[in-house]
Amino acid sequence: MISRSMVLWVGVVTVMVAAVLTACSEKSKSGDIAATGPGDPERGRRVYMTVCISCHNPDPSKDGPIGPAIQGASRELLEARVLYQTYPPGYTPKRKTALMPKQPQLAKNIPDLAAYLAR
Repeated sequence: MISRSMVLWVGVVTVMVAAVLTACSEKSKSGDIAATGPGDPERGRRVYMTVCISCHNPDPSKDGPIGPAIQGASRELLEARVLYQTYPPGYTPKRKTALMPKQPQLAKNIPDLAAYLAR
């Protein structure tokens, strides 16, 4: 039987591998920390399924093994959590944990993730 700590370890390793692979991809053309403009929901889905499901549920409307449901998360919340490991002013977190690491390599994907999660 697989222990909870083994599942957590595999999840952390998966996130780290995905982070390295994403970091090796094309850099934002704008040079901004987070890309601007409308996002592509299909590209956001691919990023979510590649990076986020190691902690969040493949169905973003449901809680995952580590991370909460994030369907409908605002772009402001995504930028704060993914890039800075913070919350937007006035936001009340769904959980009181601070497990999610910064993912600055995903800066250019924030509009795409927001478009996918808005569906």
